[in-house]
Amino acid sequence: MVADAYDETVSEAIAQGRAAEVAHKEGITAAAMFFASMTGVQDAAARTEVEALGLSPH
Repeated sequence: MVADAYDETVSEAIAQGRAAEVAHKEGITAAAMFFASMTGVQDAAARTEVEALGLSPH
């Protein structure tokens, strides 16, 4: 579900004309927020966990 949150955000950002790098950053942020809300971990820890997944725009 974390990857889904990332993918949806990236797709929306790219569809709105944002560069892949910007879309990736937005996707990481959205996925981290989702992860934090589901697990109760702090935002910084959630971001670290999401970044460790190695997600990237397709």
